[in-house]
Amino acid sequence: MEFSHFDKSGRVTMVDVSGKGIVKRTAVASGKIFCNPETIEKIRRSLIKKGDPLACARIAGIMAAKKTGDLIPLCHPLPVDQVSIDCSLHDNAVSILATVITTAKTGVEMEALTAVSVAALTVYDMCKAVDKNMTISDITLIKKTKEPAP
Repeated sequence: MEFSHFDKSGRVTMVDVSGKGIVKRTAVASGKIFCNPETIEKIRRSLIKKGDPLACARIAGIMAAKKTGDLIPLCHPLPVDQVSIDCSLHDNAVSILATVITTAKTGVEMEALTAVSVAALTVYDMCKAVDKNMTISDITLIKKTKEPAP
């Protein structure tokens, strides 16, 4: 098996995508942050003293997707065409769904996963004063697609 992030000498290298064509690519990732039901109710009723965790999580997730190439050493910096972050409240969790679209030579899976991770961390940061038992979990890539560029 040949790994794409190693050169012929076995050194870590960035994958060469110069020979690939530009394609519209979409990635969708999800994750959860499990909280006490009381924390969910405080979020629902806008009682978190730092502000609205879900609004901040959406902004943080968008910012994170745009900075993924700066955070993950071998990721290509990509022109991000669109990022959407959807957060939903459940009895004991906040679900986060990130969709990232680019028109580029490589995919945006890492951008979607990074967006979900940072959005969840933002909820954690904003709610940590009221809930010491939160757990971030289930971060996963749901799908990725590519189609001819418009």
